[in-house]
Amino acid sequence: MNQSTKRVLFPVMAVIFLLTACGTPAPAATQDPALIQQLIEQSVALTIAAQNAETLAAVPTNTPLPTQTEAAPPTAALPTATPFVIVPPTNTVVAASGGGGVTVKADYACDIIRRRPFDNTIFRPNDSFDIKWTIVNTGTRTWQAGLDLKYFSGPEMTPSNAGPVELPEMKPGDQFTIDFDAITPRDVGFHVMTWTVEGQICFPYVAIYVEK
Repeated sequence: MNQSTKRVLFPVMAVIFLLTACGTPAPAATQDPALIQQLIEQSVALTIAAQNAETLAAVPTNTPLPTQTEAAPPTAALPTATPFVIVPPTNTVVAASGGGGVTVKADYACDIIRRRPFDNTIFRPNDSFDIKWTIVNTGTRTWQAGLDLKYFSGPEMTPSNAGPVELPEMKPGDQFTIDFDAITPRDVGFHVMTWTVEGQICFPYVAIYVEK
Protein backbone atom coordinates (compact mmCIF):
# COMPACT_ATOMS: atom_id res chain seq x y z
CA MET A 1 0.00 0.00 0.00
CA ASN A 2 1.47 3.42 -0.93
CA GLN A 3 2.17 6.18 1.60
CA SER A 4 -0.78 8.37 0.55
CA THR A 5 -3.22 5.52 0.96
CA LYS A 6 -1.71 4.62 4.34
CA ARG A 7 -2.17 8.17 5.59
CA VAL A 8 -5.82 8.11 4.54
CA LEU A 9 -6.68 4.67 5.88
CA PHE A 10 -4.94 4.88 9.30
CA PRO A 11 -7.59 7.17 10.90
CA VAL A 12 -10.41 4.96 9.60
CA MET A 13 -8.64 1.79 10.76
CA ALA A 14 -8.08 3.34 14.19
CA VAL A 15 -11.80 3.98 14.58
CA ILE A 16 -12.61 0.42 13.54
CA PHE A 17 -10.02 -0.97 16.00
CA LEU A 18 -11.59 1.05 18.82
CA LEU A 19 -15.04 -0.27 17.90
CA THR A 20 -13.87 -3.87 17.86
CA ALA A 21 -11.90 -3.44 21.12
CA CYS A 22 -15.04 -2.48 23.00
CA GLY A 23 -16.66 -5.87 22.45
CA THR A 24 -15.64 -9.48 22.97
CA PRO A 25 -13.01 -11.21 20.78
CA ALA A 26 -15.84 -12.72 18.71
CA PRO A 27 -16.87 -11.05 15.40
CA ALA A 28 -18.36 -7.60 15.97
CA ALA A 29 -21.95 -8.69 16.38
CA THR A 30 -22.70 -5.79 18.73
CA GLN A 31 -21.44 -3.09 16.38
CA ASP A 32 -23.86 -0.79 14.62
CA PRO A 33 -24.03 -2.18 11.03
CA ALA A 34 -24.86 1.26 9.64
CA LEU A 35 -21.78 2.77 11.29
CA ILE A 36 -19.53 -0.02 10.03
CA GLN A 37 -20.88 0.37 6.50
CA GLN A 38 -20.34 4.14 6.66
CA LEU A 39 -16.73 3.68 7.78
CA ILE A 40 -16.06 1.17 5.00
CA GLU A 41 -17.55 3.44 2.33
CA GLN A 42 -15.49 6.37 3.63
CA SER A 43 -12.36 4.21 3.57
CA VAL A 44 -12.96 3.16 -0.04
CA ALA A 45 -13.71 6.73 -1.13
CA LEU A 46 -10.60 8.09 0.59
CA THR A 47 -8.44 5.32 -0.89
CA ILE A 48 -9.63 6.20 -4.38
CA ALA A 49 -9.14 9.93 -3.76
CA ALA A 50 -5.60 9.38 -2.48
CA GLN A 51 -4.74 7.22 -5.49
CA ASN A 52 -6.12 9.83 -7.90
CA ALA A 53 -4.19 12.61 -6.17
CA GLU A 54 -0.97 10.63 -6.38
CA THR A 55 -1.54 9.86 -10.06
CA LEU A 56 -2.12 13.52 -10.90
CA ALA A 57 0.99 14.56 -8.94
CA ALA A 58 3.09 12.17 -11.02
CA VAL A 59 2.05 13.74 -14.35
CA PRO A 60 4.84 16.00 -15.75
CA THR A 61 3.88 19.66 -15.85
CA ASN A 62 4.63 19.88 -19.59
CA THR A 63 2.32 16.96 -20.41
CA PRO A 64 -1.29 17.95 -21.09
CA LEU A 65 -3.94 15.92 -19.30
CA PRO A 66 -6.56 14.09 -21.40
CA THR A 67 -9.50 16.32 -22.25
CA GLN A 68 -12.83 15.68 -23.85
CA THR A 69 -13.41 16.95 -27.36
CA GLU A 70 -17.16 16.46 -27.42
CA ALA A 71 -19.43 19.45 -27.01
CA ALA A 72 -21.28 20.08 -23.76
CA PRO A 73 -22.93 18.36 -22.04
CA PRO A 74 -19.73 16.29 -21.62
CA THR A 75 -19.89 12.72 -22.88
CA ALA A 76 -17.28 9.99 -23.07
CA ALA A 77 -15.78 8.55 -26.24
CA LEU A 78 -16.71 4.94 -26.91
CA PRO A 79 -13.93 2.33 -27.20
CA THR A 80 -11.84 2.34 -30.38
CA ALA A 81 -8.92 0.27 -31.60
CA THR A 82 -6.51 2.67 -29.89
CA PRO A 83 -6.13 3.24 -26.12
CA PHE A 84 -8.59 5.75 -24.72
CA VAL A 85 -9.81 7.22 -21.49
CA ILE A 86 -13.48 7.59 -20.61
CA VAL A 87 -14.14 10.55 -18.35
CA PRO A 88 -17.47 9.76 -16.68
CA PRO A 89 -19.59 12.91 -16.61
CA THR A 90 -21.38 13.99 -13.49
CA ASN A 91 -25.14 13.92 -13.38
CA THR A 92 -26.70 16.80 -15.29
CA VAL A 93 -29.35 18.86 -13.52
CA VAL A 94 -31.97 20.46 -15.77
CA ALA A 95 -33.71 23.44 -14.22
CA ALA A 96 -37.50 23.26 -14.05
CA SER A 97 -40.10 25.94 -13.51
CA GLY A 98 -40.53 26.93 -9.90
CA GLY A 99 -36.78 26.81 -9.13
CA GLY A 100 -36.55 23.02 -8.85
CA GLY A 101 -34.50 20.63 -10.93
CA VAL A 102 -34.61 17.20 -12.50
CA THR A 103 -31.59 14.91 -12.17
CA VAL A 104 -30.62 13.22 -15.41
CA LYS A 105 -28.66 9.96 -15.43
CA ALA A 106 -25.00 10.09 -16.44
CA ASP A 107 -24.04 8.75 -19.86
CA TYR A 108 -21.56 6.31 -18.34
CA ALA A 109 -22.14 4.89 -14.86
CA CYS A 110 -22.30 1.52 -13.15
CA ASP A 111 -23.13 -0.11 -9.86
CA ILE A 112 -21.92 -3.28 -8.14
CA ILE A 113 -24.52 -5.63 -6.68
CA ARG A 114 -24.43 -9.04 -4.98
CA ARG A 115 -20.88 -8.45 -3.74
CA ARG A 116 -19.04 -11.23 -1.93
CA PRO A 117 -17.46 -11.33 0.56
CA PHE A 118 -19.61 -9.03 2.66
CA ASP A 119 -17.96 -5.88 4.02
CA ASN A 120 -15.96 -6.40 7.23
CA THR A 121 -15.87 -10.20 6.88
CA ILE A 122 -13.19 -11.66 9.16
CA PHE A 123 -10.50 -13.95 7.73
CA ARG A 124 -7.18 -15.43 8.83
CA PRO A 125 -3.87 -14.49 7.16
CA ASN A 126 -3.33 -16.20 3.79
CA ASP A 127 -6.89 -17.57 3.71
CA SER A 128 -8.30 -18.53 0.32
CA PHE A 129 -11.66 -16.99 -0.54
CA ASP A 130 -13.87 -16.10 -3.50
CA ILE A 131 -14.67 -12.62 -4.82
CA LYS A 132 -17.92 -12.10 -6.70
CA TRP A 133 -19.11 -8.84 -8.29
CA THR A 134 -22.13 -8.28 -10.51
CA ILE A 135 -21.61 -5.12 -12.57
CA VAL A 136 -24.71 -3.23 -13.73
CA ASN A 137 -24.63 -0.57 -16.46
CA THR A 138 -26.66 2.21 -14.81
CA GLY A 139 -25.82 4.86 -17.43
CA THR A 140 -27.74 5.86 -20.52
CA ARG A 141 -25.25 4.63 -23.13
CA THR A 142 -24.23 1.17 -24.31
CA TRP A 143 -20.69 0.05 -23.51
CA GLN A 144 -18.93 -1.34 -26.54
CA ALA A 145 -17.32 -4.74 -25.96
CA GLY A 146 -13.75 -4.58 -24.68
CA LEU A 147 -13.87 -2.22 -21.68
CA ASP A 148 -11.38 -3.46 -19.07
CA LEU A 149 -12.13 -4.27 -15.45
CA LYS A 150 -8.75 -3.92 -13.76
CA TYR A 151 -6.93 -3.57 -10.43
CA PHE A 152 -6.80 -0.01 -9.10
CA SER A 153 -5.45 0.24 -5.52
CA GLY A 154 -4.91 -1.47 -2.19
CA PRO A 155 -3.39 -4.88 -1.39
CA GLU A 156 -3.62 -7.18 -4.40
CA MET A 157 -5.56 -10.18 -3.13
CA THR A 158 -6.16 -11.62 -6.61
CA PRO A 159 -3.47 -13.51 -8.57
CA SER A 160 -1.47 -11.60 -11.17
CA ASN A 161 -3.28 -13.35 -14.02
CA ALA A 162 -6.74 -12.35 -12.72
CA GLY A 163 -6.97 -9.20 -14.77
CA PRO A 164 -7.62 -7.06 -16.58
CA VAL A 165 -10.92 -8.65 -17.60
CA GLU A 166 -12.54 -7.54 -20.86
CA LEU A 167 -16.23 -6.82 -20.42
CA PRO A 168 -18.79 -7.69 -23.11
CA GLU A 169 -21.07 -5.17 -24.77
CA MET A 170 -23.45 -3.92 -22.10
CA LYS A 171 -26.60 -1.96 -22.79
CA PRO A 172 -28.18 0.21 -20.07
CA GLY A 173 -29.48 -2.15 -17.41
CA ASP A 174 -27.33 -5.10 -18.50
CA GLN A 175 -25.47 -7.10 -15.84
CA PHE A 176 -22.20 -9.05 -15.92
CA THR A 177 -20.88 -11.24 -13.08
CA ILE A 178 -17.18 -11.66 -12.27
CA ASP A 179 -15.74 -14.43 -10.04
CA PHE A 180 -12.17 -14.38 -8.73
CA ASP A 181 -10.10 -16.66 -6.53
CA ALA A 182 -8.31 -14.60 -3.91
CA ILE A 183 -5.96 -14.87 -0.91
CA THR A 184 -6.06 -12.60 2.14
CA PRO A 185 -2.99 -10.51 3.06
CA ARG A 186 -0.50 -11.82 5.62
CA ASP A 187 -0.76 -8.68 7.73
CA VAL A 188 -3.56 -8.39 10.26
CA GLY A 189 -5.89 -5.41 10.09
CA PHE A 190 -8.48 -3.83 7.84
CA HIS A 191 -7.78 -4.17 4.10
CA VAL A 192 -9.50 -2.58 1.09
CA MET A 193 -8.72 -3.60 -2.49
CA THR A 194 -10.37 -1.63 -5.30
CA TRP A 195 -10.71 -2.40 -8.99
CA THR A 196 -12.22 -0.11 -11.61
CA VAL A 197 -14.12 -0.29 -14.86
CA GLU A 198 -12.01 1.42 -17.54
CA GLY A 199 -12.45 5.19 -17.41
CA GLN A 200 -13.12 4.96 -13.64
CA ILE A 201 -16.83 4.53 -14.31
CA CYS A 202 -17.19 2.70 -10.99
CA PHE A 203 -15.05 0.95 -8.39
CA PRO A 204 -15.78 -2.65 -7.34
CA TYR A 205 -14.03 -3.32 -4.04
CA VAL A 206 -13.31 -5.84 -1.28
CA ALA A 207 -13.23 -4.64 2.36
CA ILE A 208 -12.21 -7.34 4.84
CA TYR A 209 -10.60 -7.72 8.25
CA VAL A 210 -7.67 -10.10 8.85
CA GLU A 211 -6.97 -11.39 12.34
CA LYS A 212 -4.80 -14.16 13.78
